Amino acid sequence: MTDLIPLGARTSPATARNRDPILAVLKSHLPKAGVVLEIAAGAGEHAVFNAAALPHLQWQPTDPASEALASIAAWREHAGLPNLLPPLALDASGDWPVDRADAIVNINMIHISPWAATQGLMKGAGRILGVGGVLFLYGPYIESDVETAPSNLAFDLDLKARNPAWGIRHLDEVRALAGENGLELFERVVMPANNLSLIFRKT
Repeated sequence: MTDLIPLGARTSPATARNRDPILAVLKSHLPKAGVVLEIAAGAGEHAVFNAAALPHLQWQPTDPASEALASIAAWREHAGLPNLLPPLALDASGDWPVDRADAIVNINMIHISPWAATQGLMKGAGRILGVGGVLFLYGPYIESDVETAPSNLAFDLDLKARNPAWGIRHLDEVRALAGENGLELFERVVMPANNLSLIFRKT
């Protein structure tokens, strides 16, 4: 990644802070080859960074928002990576224009979207992943046996003030929903800034 921001691209300071820890987890769990579908790729910075670091994988970014798709396309053109595919319009809660993937990556979507998006994510992942396929989630969660950090409690209130349908989800509920769609929680990794990486596998 370069510090130069191409015309039409967006950027986020949070991406620069969390991309290296996220990549370290991805390297341990993504397949040796195949297609990685990124759901809710946002500005596209993670897509470029991960595609550059994982040249053995085809990286397919998606997002439902036209401004996000434009930003992803600008980053992609700027990076010129042969394994970074053109972005696709995809709403997690709707119909997916994708029939299969070897892994799915979803970063910071679940708490900034209605619960229907998480339901659609799990349903879609259960449908298109083969046995052993990975679903990677990153973000904050509320856990029944772990004290929630004060910063996450404040963040949860802020999210709900912005949109009552948003909010930090309970991990037990996310895990149960995954199980209903044939996905089992394989590993939980504590990340910086009170976030988690969750690795599910298709059973």
